[in-house]
Amino acid sequence: MKNFKKTTLAGEGSGPQQVLPRALGGLALLLAGALLSGCATVANPDPRDPLESYNRGMTNFNEQVDAMVLKPVAIAYQDIAPAPVRTGVSNFFANIGDVWSFVNNVLQLRAEAAASTFMRVNVNTFMGIGGVLDIASELGIDRYKQDFGLTLGRWGVGTGPYLVLPVLGPSTVRDTFALPVDMKGNVVSYVDPVSARNTLYALRVVDTRANLLRAGSVLDSAALDKYSFTRDVFLQVRSQAGEPQNGNGADDKNTNDGVLPQEPPR
Repeated sequence: MKNFKKTTLAGEGSGPQQVLPRALGGLALLLAGALLSGCATVANPDPRDPLESYNRGMTNFNEQVDAMVLKPVAIAYQDIAPAPVRTGVSNFFANIGDVWSFVNNVLQLRAEAAASTFMRVNVNTFMGIGGVLDIASELGIDRYKQDFGLTLGRWGVGTGPYLVLPVLGPSTVRDTFALPVDMKGNVVSYVDPVSARNTLYALRVVDTRANLLRAGSVLDSAALDKYSFTRDVFLQVRSQAGEPQNGNGADDKNTNDGVLPQEPPR
């Protein structure tokens, strides 16, 4: 009986059923603290960002989650995986993204963009080993990245206020409402079994974060107000993406390098 009691006591608090609630509780406390830190009234609010107090708090939360989880994993991935492997992974997910871009270009009645994107998907899928090799870029076939938020914008739906989402980061009200459709349009969401699907989701997150490591270092050293800089760049990128007359880059996969804020989107 004594041995049974000792075993029971030793096992208390160590199972996954105890660890998960504690982890979620820690995240909840972190989120609450971050939101409280952003509750101060903004002196001169940007008309594009009426939710700035909330957004700054959510940005603080995302930065802490990134520092504790996403960034260390991305650095480890970059250190362990050879550059050709990382490039192949990025190419693979970019090719998957092109499938949904093709659908949205069709919905936007952009014939040239749809044709170019259709060509990219076929060339990279069949000649590029499922998209691991980006043959289409070598052939000069432009990428026209589009999503359902931009499709809504094409047909007159305004962006709405800037909005920072938990973990996902910068967005707008329009893009947030479009997000479930974008998720449903992601080819990965149809992969079976679920374990393989979740592995692909996780790899995509790590790949995207790894591709942003250099940009994050530049931002940390250059921006006086990282929040405002990130917001302005994001809104500028979205504004430009809504008018892809000349494509948005045959080699543009997960980053927005070289884009600086100029004027707010309409």
